[in-house]
Amino acid sequence: MRAVHVRVPASTANLGSGFDALGIALGLYDEVTVEAADAGLDIKVQGEGAGQVPLDEDHLLVRAIRSVEGTPDGLIVRCRNVIPHSRGLGSSAAAVVAGVAAGYALAGRTLDDRALQLAAEFEGHADNAAASLYGGLVLAWSEDKSYRAVRLEPHADLHAMVFIPATESSTKTTRGLLPAQVPHVDAAFAAGRAALAVHAVTTAPDLLMPATEDRLHQGYREPAWPDTIRGVEALRAAGFPATVSGAGPTVFTLVSGDREVPPTVDLTGFAAHRLEIDRDGVQVRPIG
Repeated sequence: MRAVHVRVPASTANLGSGFDALGIALGLYDEVTVEAADAGLDIKVQGEGAGQVPLDEDHLLVRAIRSVEGTPDGLIVRCRNVIPHSRGLGSSAAAVVAGVAAGYALAGRTLDDRALQLAAEFEGHADNAAASLYGGLVLAWSEDKSYRAVRLEPHADLHAMVFIPATESSTKTTRGLLPAQVPHVDAAFAAGRAALAVHAVTTAPDLLMPATEDRLHQGYREPAWPDTIRGVEALRAAGFPATVSGAGPTVFTLVSGDREVPPTVDLTGFAAHRLEIDRDGVQVRPIG
């Protein structure tokens, strides 16, 4: 292919209990067109990150394209970004997955397991990348320096709500707040709740409240975003299985049917968005 259009979904990771293991793709999309050229690099960005991200070979999407063997030397790249940056909605993973998918298409290859490996290597874990790549609910892990993931189908009645603040957060900064060790009782609690989360999201949404309880990361990260924890606690008190979305500061919850958050829940400073769960993952089509 000489030119491709890529649509890639946002994602949320962890779901409270599944730290660095669980992710869900969300119906919020960045779109990219990539065209092969004889030489050079021409990048234009609209929307999120415009005027802030580099417009050279350091651009994350371009680096991801270059990670695929057989891609052309010259590239014309046009990005229309909707996924908020540095808000815990997988914007970096989406850019990487879009780049890898475009690189595969331009190299005349079909996406395979190696695509996840390439994408996950950029962040050091595969939860967001796998969600954007495969769609639906993903369970990600690593073994022998390889990243792997399986896709599971979320329950048909589930939708997502995200509450996005104006403030940004850095994954690197919030990871620095985590302790090197946790009590054995907390590790055992997390293992059980993460397993329950898989069952709850796919089969039994009525169990989402206990399934999304966390002892591994959210409490330790509260100093980075106290208002986010306030929002999580307010939603959970109202019966919504709210969690911190990824590295924050966005608040995420799954809802069944047309259930709405009552106005009595104080989410001042957060913009609410109701989203479908993306069930298709990254989509690539040829242009011309």
